Amino acid sequence: MLVQTKVQIEKESYEFIKKTHKELKYRSLSEYVRDAINVKICEDRRKLREMKMASAMEAFAQAPVENLFESLEGEDFEER
Repeated sequence: MLVQTKVQIEKESYEFIKKTHKELKYRSLSEYVRDAINVKICEDRRKLREMKMASAMEAFAQAPVENLFESLEGEDFEER
């Protein structure tokens, strides 16, 4: 479902969209703007995922490392 909103863009951008939306095979000026907004949203989501991933990797790197082989090491290792 589409939500109607008011979007403000620069005059040059509006004139460009108005002149070229039919050449680019868009049905309407609104469809062109919707597609442009969707592309920007996809880029921003990707950036946000990358930022979260970098933050998670940083937190992971700072966490203490647990020695998984500790239970294997010891006096009774050769008796097993």
